[in-house]
Amino acid sequence: MAPVLAALAPLALTGGHGLSAGVVALTLLAAVLHAVWNAVAHGVPDRLVGFALIGTAYVLVGGVAVLALGPPPAAAWPFVLASAGLHVVYVLLLWASYQLGEFSQVYPVARGTAPWVVAVLEVALGHDLPAVQLAGIVVISVGLISLALDGGRISRATLPALGAAVATGFLIAGYTVVDATAVGTTPVPVYAAWMFLLQGPVMPVIALARRKRGLLTVTRPVVLAGLGGGLVSIAAYGLVLVAQTSGATAAVAALRETSIVVGAVIGTVFLGERFGTGRAVAAAVVATGIVLVNV
Repeated sequence: MAPVLAALAPLALTGGHGLSAGVVALTLLAAVLHAVWNAVAHGVPDRLVGFALIGTAYVLVGGVAVLALGPPPAAAWPFVLASAGLHVVYVLLLWASYQLGEFSQVYPVARGTAPWVVAVLEVALGHDLPAVQLAGIVVISVGLISLALDGGRISRATLPALGAAVATGFLIAGYTVVDATAVGTTPVPVYAAWMFLLQGPVMPVIALARRKRGLLTVTRPVVLAGLGGGLVSIAAYGLVLVAQTSGATAAVAALRETSIVVGAVIGTVFLGERFGTGRAVAAAVVATGIVLVNV
């Protein structure tokens, strides 16, 4: 993981307010990988086991990486601990969202909430966003959230799932800002390794407490799917961290949320979920927002 992230770092260099071609490519690849691992996490019949296996992959990869890379600089520890803590709550909320709702609804709500929050935090922290870029972020967010709605209506039965998804979006915004600040204090591979190692044990411990010896009956395909989903998740997040070294935090955060378009396709092809005309229009809105972000 570390050599790959280090090799990709030069691609994140960009000038001015726009995104370089390298940053766009890294972020879009991360978006695809993010949609894939979330589909895996939702698709495992026992989602607690699925999330536990993903967490196990975090511990294994993170553990090996920290042994090879060593600790981060002292100045980076507050960011590492803050990000790991936010990620723990994020994973718990994501797990709850997938327990309560359908992938094609809760995933876009969670991912679509984050860019708005990130943009507001960026402004609150004193960072100036060009009007066109800000418009692109808004357009992307509108398109993503539209993908989550069923004919513009939200039923009372879906409110718990949507509430958990919105809360998940706020956590995404929180760790996005923390990570964007942290990448200037420590090398990306070191930061990512410690963040994954620290957050990884939570879901395996919960699964062990709740399933106990039942975990011994988990089938090999489920184990491979869960561990594979964890590896894909690590790759997706590492790419985003590299992209964030460009300094365009809000734009990277918004562009990454195009993962919901990929998620909608995965939901249709592999999960048998509907992808109607309304969702196609919303996907086009997202594409328009991407163009605005990169003007």
